[in-house]
Amino acid sequence: MEETEIIEAAEAVLKLNDRTAFTIPAEGLYPHQWLWDSCFIAIGIRHYDTERAKTEVLNMLQAQWSNGMIPHMLINSGFKYRNDRQLWRSYVSEFAPDDVATSGITQPPMLAEAIVQIGKKLPLPERRSWYERVFQSVVHYHQWLYTERDPRNIGLTLQLHSWETGLDSTPPWMHELHQHQMPVWIRLVEKLKLYKIITLLRRDIHYVPPGQRLSTIDALGLYSIQRRLRRKQYNTDKILSHSMLAIEDLAFNCILIRANTQLQQIAKTLNKLIPPDLQENMARSEKALEELWDAYSGQYYSRNYSTHKLIKIPSIATLLPLYAGCVSKDRAEQLVSHMKSSKRFWPKFPVPSVPIESEWFDEHRYWQGSTWLNTNWLVADGLERYGYKDEAKHIRTQSIELITKSGFNEYFSPLDGSPAGAQNFSWTAALAIDFIKHKR
Repeated sequence: MEETEIIEAAEAVLKLNDRTAFTIPAEGLYPHQWLWDSCFIAIGIRHYDTERAKTEVLNMLQAQWSNGMIPHMLINSGFKYRNDRQLWRSYVSEFAPDDVATSGITQPPMLAEAIVQIGKKLPLPERRSWYERVFQSVVHYHQWLYTERDPRNIGLTLQLHSWETGLDSTPPWMHELHQHQMPVWIRLVEKLKLYKIITLLRRDIHYVPPGQRLSTIDALGLYSIQRRLRRKQYNTDKILSHSMLAIEDLAFNCILIRANTQLQQIAKTLNKLIPPDLQENMARSEKALEELWDAYSGQYYSRNYSTHKLIKIPSIATLLPLYAGCVSKDRAEQLVSHMKSSKRFWPKFPVPSVPIESEWFDEHRYWQGSTWLNTNWLVADGLERYGYKDEAKHIRTQSIELITKSGFNEYFSPLDGSPAGAQNFSWTAALAIDFIKHKR
């Protein structure tokens, strides 16, 4: 398939999933608007329709809570989705908006990145007008991240659910989940093998083979955590008052650090000052990231918030300090060395979500080995800014090759490029456009 044909096909996928004010990730399996999905989608759409890209961002901002939090889902208002709204019950929080239903947690803060990428397509006067329109919302969101999710004032935010990382079943989180005792009802389900019946009721396996998703027991474990968050009205102080799963997630914090840099760029363009308290927090984050470095393995890891111990299980997050852009050139070189090992992150179709040599690796499993275009975008962007242009080009080229070989799937095997997950996936289409445009 020629590049022009890929672009045309990608635009057709995005049109298929367009719901006027937002774009669903994929028909059936993902019927709502997701925060970081929409950010990646906007990055692609900006190449041919900047106004529509703006709308993607602005629609998500209407879901912002009064305390500044931007939820990871803006739930479809249709009658058929009433159970999804009931699952989250965002109204239990005094800060949730009255006129829309949302989730009660956030997702990686890609918002500032998407805003700046859209801005690059606009003449300076229009760029300033665009930035002016969204500036206070982004500032408020970043302030919430530090006020609510950095109670120790160290510069690292904590996450309360793996869904907040966007890497839903990533091994570091699944490992920690398994370390916690499952609720009695889940242990009973497992003992009596009732999970076989529950598996038949799962919506996701109506669209994707079970072997490509997380296990039913793990899914129930994550659902149980979500219920507890809801019972605590999504209030971090209440949640942390009892022993629960809380992790200073490496991927999330790397994306936040880059988002801080992009927010500074927005403020500079507007000739505005970022609030002093937020500036101090942003500066702390870059230094605090080094607390997640393990000298023995030469890698960064997520950290358990309660025990303060690193979770030494590598995943795609290992490479995201490159995207953060604040680590030393020496550290960056060590990360690139890890990445380019064929036993780790450099198979035929990089970059796998889990290193090939890991006991967790499964080439078609959701965030446990498969290759995704959105994390490829993050890694390639970071590599390029550190001067590793050939490596960044290789990732982009192989990403386009994945599309040519297998279509616009949600994720792919890093070994042979075979497709997995949902078909006609929006951010795959959007980022394919961006990768091709980047070459021109």
